[in-house]
Amino acid sequence: MADSPVARRVEDEISTVVADLGYLVEDVTVTPAGKRRVVRIAVDRDLGDVPPLGAAPEGEAQTSIPPLDLDAVADATRAISDVLEDSASLGSAPYTLEVTSPGVSRPLTLPRHFRRNVGRLVTLVLSEGGSATGRVLAAGSDAVRIRVEDPADGSQTQTHPLDRITRGEVQVEFGRVADDQQED
Repeated sequence: MADSPVARRVEDEISTVVADLGYLVEDVTVTPAGKRRVVRIAVDRDLGDVPPLGAAPEGEAQTSIPPLDLDAVADATRAISDVLEDSASLGSAPYTLEVTSPGVSRPLTLPRHFRRNVGRLVTLVLSEGGSATGRVLAAGSDAVRIRVEDPADGSQTQTHPLDRITRGEVQVEFGRVADDQQED
């Protein structure tokens, strides 16, 4: 995930303390900004191993994983800051630390990314060309299942193997009513 040798060293140094909080390091970037550097670290919940899609009993619904709240990001920031203060990986040059959780603009490329976005509307870019847009019903280590709404055919469920998905993108929805709150 890290994009430079310095970023990789930072990631190696902070991974344990982040894991102790129940999170994982999603990305580390170190960029020059005048006489300083900006160290951006994205952390997210550690979901553990994501099982294959068929491992759950048929019909068992997956639920969405809540994003990190501000308190969780603040806890991670304090822990990471403590590690970097005692570290030599950034040298003596001053730096600004920014710790965030990944936003909706992050491409979905790993099984945990899809699992984290169950219930959200996504567009899958398929390796054989084309795309599919639908709501994530379930995601596993091998595939993602979406519900596609087609005005002509109604809704249909599609399962796409992850090795045939180039990436996924979350579609931002404003004012969406949750499925369990919709009137029939």
